[in-house]
Amino acid sequence: MTGYETYTLYNALKLHFTKESFDFFKYHGKTNVTPEQFENRKDKYHFYKLSRKITDRDEMILFLVYNFIEKENVWVGELLTDEANKRYLNHKKVLQSLSYTFESDCKKLFADGNPNDLIKTNGEYPKLLTMALQRDITVETLCILNSVLNFFPMWSSKISDTIRWPEFRTKVLKFTAFLPRDVVKYKLILKKLLNENTK
Repeated sequence: MTGYETYTLYNALKLHFTKESFDFFKYHGKTNVTPEQFENRKDKYHFYKLSRKITDRDEMILFLVYNFIEKENVWVGELLTDEANKRYLNHKKVLQSLSYTFESDCKKLFADGNPNDLIKTNGEYPKLLTMALQRDITVETLCILNSVLNFFPMWSSKISDTIRWPEFRTKVLKFTAFLPRDVVKYKLILKKLLNENTK
């Protein structure tokens, strides 16, 4: 990874998470930034430092994604801190044991009674959304549950908040694209837990 390549990934992922119309995968991580524009940036040395710290492109993508999901306007200087590395390692750990995390989170969710009550809303935040925002469950679990059950459209039509929810919704949908797409596997875990819950 060069400083310029790191900057192009940073720029593309920032657009991915902040602009609904931009898709990192559709544009193959490319934007219209030029090497000249990069060289004229006052913060270019931070990108050079970051490129020396993380030399693999795929790892750099995940490092940036995990930081953008936590802080969508993260400045490149912050990416060189211990906190940025901690965000990366925390999400990487979740990803490495995703089915275990998903199952554990779902058990926590279903412990309080009827699973259907988790996604119900009368305009307020549903319990599932509140738990995700409070980090009682991981954002990865919320992504998977929505991939399986597709309740975001219903939430969007009923939740009265027009500022925080739409922003969070976009961020979650954009993040989902970076997670494994094995929906069948998670459907089976969910089915098993729901069966156990109704016994």
